Amino acid sequence: MTPPPLIAIAGPTAAGKSALALQLFERLEGRAEIVSVDSAQIYRGMDIGTAKPDVATRARVPHHLLDLIDPAEVYSAARFAADARSLIGEIHARGNQPILVGGTMLYFRALLHGLSELPSADAGFRERTEAEAAQLGWGALHARLAEVDPESAARLHPNDAQRIQRALEIHALSGESASRQFLRPRGEGWTGVVIRVAVCPPDRPALHQRIRERFRIMMEQGFLGEVMRLRARGDLHLQLPSMRAVGYRQLWRHLDGEYGLEQAIEMGMSATRQYAKRQLTWLRGESGWVWIDPTEPNAAGAVLNLVKSA
Repeated sequence: MTPPPLIAIAGPTAAGKSALALQLFERLEGRAEIVSVDSAQIYRGMDIGTAKPDVATRARVPHHLLDLIDPAEVYSAARFAADARSLIGEIHARGNQPILVGGTMLYFRALLHGLSELPSADAGFRERTEAEAAQLGWGALHARLAEVDPESAARLHPNDAQRIQRALEIHALSGESASRQFLRPRGEGWTGVVIRVAVCPPDRPALHQRIRERFRIMMEQGFLGEVMRLRARGDLHLQLPSMRAVGYRQLWRHLDGEYGLEQAIEMGMSATRQYAKRQLTWLRGESGWVWIDPTEPNAAGAVLNLVKSA
């Protein structure tokens, strides 16, 4: 028996992806399971700031790839692809519909298209770039990246230290830009049918308003307290991938006394808007995605019509 198509729901943060996935679960009469495609929701203890589904929702609707690792650990796109493949097979075996939901586009690429063969991390190079960044700032290294790999620089924010460092590392070790290497897939991507749905409100101001409202709600839910607990552990720091998540870094720096709470909130909202812009840029550069307005009353029906016609 041929398994049902995968449903992949991607889009910028706060666009309404999770709500659409829950509507699909109801329309499929519970014969569906959600696989998170989110590089921040994998961390335990990071619940409010990553907008994880609440306990009641998770009790009602099966969710996967949440709370996998501790914030002190590192999780790769390659590991995500392997974990997701295994889960999809299990979901199909139960006779259910897998729904991939999230905004980490590298994870989607790893699963659907495969990853490029990239050079391994080099500790010496990373130590040197960290030292340079401490002296010159990541903006200077972003400018350097723009000279050798303008495509990567265009999609990365000047403060995105982790990805700037990795792109420079790839170029230094291979002599070729990361953007060029990413065009060469390694191995096989997903060979089955995938319904690719890109979710976003029709205009940018509407998305920005959703981002602002969600950030304020997260603050009311105790986001600052969540960051305080993580910071109090003593083994976490702002160089870890987990603590680079939008919102967490800004509130952490507020707790360090760098700026007031309202300024940290505004900076967190701004960082979230910038992240959403990068997600949209990546999505628009991919082919095969069908754009859907999540505010439309029959958005879930439109997705199911795509499944039926596949």
